[in-house]
Amino acid sequence: EKHISIQRDFAELEKLANLKEGEFTTAAPQNTDLQVTDEKKPCPLCSEEKYKACYSHKLHRHLLNFHWKVSVEFEGYRMCICYLPCHPVKPNLIGDQTFSKMGAHYHCIICSATITRRTDMISHINRHVNKGETESRFITVPAPKNSHQVLKESATDVRVLPNYSTPQKTDSYFNPKMKLNRQLIFSALAVLAKERTPIECLDAFGATGIMGLQWAKHLRSSVRVTINDCNENSVAMIQENCHLNKMKVKLNTKEDDNDEAMRDGEDNTDTIEVTKMDANVIMHLRSFDFIHLDPFGTTVNYLDSAFRNVRNLGIVSLTSTDISSLYSKAQHVALRHYGCNIVRTEYYKELAARIVIAAVARAAARCNKGIEVLLAVALEHFVLVVVRVLRGPSSADDSAQKIRYLIHCQWCEERTFQKEGNMLEENPYQQLPCDCHGSMPGKTAVVLGPLWSGALFNAGFLRRMYFESAQYGLDETQSLLKTLVCEAECTTLKHYSIHTSCEETKQEECGVYIKTPNTSPESLVHRKRKSDEVTRNTNKRQKAENSAEHPAFYYNIHRHSIKGMNMPKLNRFLNYLSEAGYRVSRTHFDPMGVRTNAPLAQFKTVLLKYSTPTYGGGQAEDAEVLEEDRSGTAAIVFTKDCPPHCAAD
Repeated sequence: EKHISIQRDFAELEKLANLKEGEFTTAAPQNTDLQVTDEKKPCPLCSEEKYKACYSHKLHRHLLNFHWKVSVEFEGYRMCICYLPCHPVKPNLIGDQTFSKMGAHYHCIICSATITRRTDMISHINRHVNKGETESRFITVPAPKNSHQVLKESATDVRVLPNYSTPQKTDSYFNPKMKLNRQLIFSALAVLAKERTPIECLDAFGATGIMGLQWAKHLRSSVRVTINDCNENSVAMIQENCHLNKMKVKLNTKEDDNDEAMRDGEDNTDTIEVTKMDANVIMHLRSFDFIHLDPFGTTVNYLDSAFRNVRNLGIVSLTSTDISSLYSKAQHVALRHYGCNIVRTEYYKELAARIVIAAVARAAARCNKGIEVLLAVALEHFVLVVVRVLRGPSSADDSAQKIRYLIHCQWCEERTFQKEGNMLEENPYQQLPCDCHGSMPGKTAVVLGPLWSGALFNAGFLRRMYFESAQYGLDETQSLLKTLVCEAECTTLKHYSIHTSCEETKQEECGVYIKTPNTSPESLVHRKRKSDEVTRNTNKRQKAENSAEHPAFYYNIHRHSIKGMNMPKLNRFLNYLSEAGYRVSRTHFDPMGVRTNAPLAQFKTVLLKYSTPTYGGGQAEDAEVLEEDRSGTAAIVFTKDCPPHCAAD
């Protein structure tokens, strides 16, 4: 039965105290005594030590003011404050005497827990409602109709709880701001599905299952989706969302039966397999072609398991949301998780992407595997890295050699990777193109890393991703992919053309190894040979692309602008740098960033050349260059209106 402190209305509380209706009004005026028939009655919610027995009119005021007005309401019931000795309170020992304090508390109508404060009780009830727990142990309370919300994204419906936006307090975390992230991962999976089919793909942290549902709903028989989560409530939510989208579900929670479950599901490609186990366990037990990791925070705890059983030429994508450490706000956490020494720089987002890729490359090398970076995106809320796995110790050695340290000048923001080799240099400052160490006092540079020094993008793969995003109507992704392709090729959007992506995609699909039930052995051998040829051609194309990879890092045009000068528009400045003979492009890391192979000194020289004075009416003719350094590293600009002593100085 429910506790006596939980009542529907005040009349039931009066009945509990044996107060009849109107009995408390039997008292005479103030100058007269009470009727003789009125007897003293105790409070049903207080002990005798807390509140002694009194007459009916005083007991009525006590119940109304002391219990009913401070109660917590839920679904038509009131949880009144209780002073009975049902809440354990630690005694206070003073000398030889023991004083026990009578603790005021509330009884939860749902879980029968005892809560001391009213505000804590309200928060406790709200947590039950957010988790969908609205049925009481004592009474049947109908669940509110709006306790579950249905959200729609990319023609996929998901049912979530009201607190779906707080990851640490909900079992169905769903972040609408990560829609772009999910579309990028879907485009990468769609490209892999064109290379070989069917493919085994894993969403290791399912939460609501939105990502795996989108894979299965749009790619259909090309993929075999497995959605995993270690939380039992999340697994139940994933099953409900699968039924909501009219998808078949196969639940597998046993670690020993994974191989049998995989063999049984080979013929049923429209079924989504839902597993309940730790992400490291399922990646150790089974092999996959595509693995996506999206934990809450860093992904370094799952990299070794991800690369242990991933198939050759498979893809591993990971989303890191620990931006406080990656974006140099918590540098000690970055050192602890990634083993990297970093500082805040103008290119901190690209620095974060290279930190994550370096951790991925080290984890793959421990499993005798190398990586090819297909995509690296760092935005406001996350860092997304997509890599292709290349088996073999030679590939692992090639990837490990691309992990190097970075020398960063703290005065002018110039940077360069350290030269290969283990021999110490007498003056490492000579590797920097700038001469800040000779002109500035003290130590001017720091060593950052280790970082990934290779390319961050694969232009051919990004073009095919753009083609797939256009085919499936992912409009939000197309503009970003255009920028990424231009950044990978280090060209401006003016010279960008997407028509070649369709032809490349068709040529690569001609030799794809596709296994169907009616395929003969002779055709399998023929297609296998074609697949081997395509693989060799792909490796040759990758080597050709790597020989002309994009320059590392970028410069912010605002950070290097000249004080008192109006700098040119960004697109015009890109044309000026291109006319000067440098490769140049915009970058998604920074809207005002310029990726170029020009040194910082030449970057500033071109910027100064096409900047106009703010006080000269915007006319470039009013400026005269009176003196310029022979090395071209700096230029001193004076105007006709400057006094003579300025030029003399």
